[in-house]
Amino acid sequence: MDQNLLQDAKEQSSNSYVPLKDAENTQLGIFDRPLPCCGCGIGWFSFLLGFVFPFMWYYATILYFGNYYQKDPRERAGLAANAIAALIFTVAALIAVAVLVL
Repeated sequence: MDQNLLQDAKEQSSNSYVPLKDAENTQLGIFDRPLPCCGCGIGWFSFLLGFVFPFMWYYATILYFGNYYQKDPRERAGLAANAIAALIFTVAALIAVAVLVL
């Protein structure tokens, strides 16, 4: 093991954690923090809340097309699910309105 790393570990106080870093990838620990909204992220939280309040799907779709997932790539799947749910809801609402009007 590298002596510099051992020396850094010895300098840390005994009650704190030793930060681990990778020499090749400096952003290794950037996604170690939990996602907002109870740990499931804004996308999946909006998806679940959208079944009660469908406009949340449109809000998350705007975030998806605004590349919000560039801040945290873990949000991409949930935001994409909202875009699909918003599309399905819009088509179903248009069909329902067409049936009622015609």
